[in-house]
Amino acid sequence: MTRLVLSSRNKGKLLELQRMLATIAPHIELVSVADFPEIGDVEETGSTFEENALLKAETIAMKTGLAAIADDSGLCIDALNGAPGVLSARWSGEHGNDRANLEKVLKEMEEVQPDKRQGKFVSVVALALPDGRTEICRGEIHGDIRYSPVGDGGFGYDPIFQPDGYHVTMAELSADEKDRISHRGRAMRAITPVIAELLSE
Repeated sequence: MTRLVLSSRNKGKLLELQRMLATIAPHIELVSVADFPEIGDVEETGSTFEENALLKAETIAMKTGLAAIADDSGLCIDALNGAPGVLSARWSGEHGNDRANLEKVLKEMEEVQPDKRQGKFVSVVALALPDGRTEICRGEIHGDIRYSPVGDGGFGYDPIFQPDGYHVTMAELSADEKDRISHRGRAMRAITPVIAELLSE
């Protein structure tokens, strides 16, 4: 079985990507960078999702000698001029504190009217091979920002994001349904055939 390293230590993200890969590339074992304790966090210095995803994937591939995949994703809200954007995971000032990040967004959106609460989830997935080859794919899903969180599934901003065409939040969807419509699902479906091809050589 071929190993592929996910640059994230986020267990929710690892499980999500493992589910998607299992259906298309069962010969690939997705492991977390957490399995390599000697590797510290990769500083996200890019100004775009593409720059950050590629930076993380290339760094992990170089340090492990294995193919690496990195996802940089976030919530872009029209009324906040695209924020939190690439700062989504650390919007509250503390990296990875989902609750604090979500609460900060809701506070900043308190006075925003229902017809002005549009936004989108963006995911950019980058694959980097030890020989220097790279691939990037992007996925998006549009929707509205709720006034309060609903649902206990998913992670991050899922409880306040209602996808277009739905009456529930991302956090209320089943895992299969979320994978089918999500920004990360779309980016992963685009890059999974590339992963399967490149890692079978």
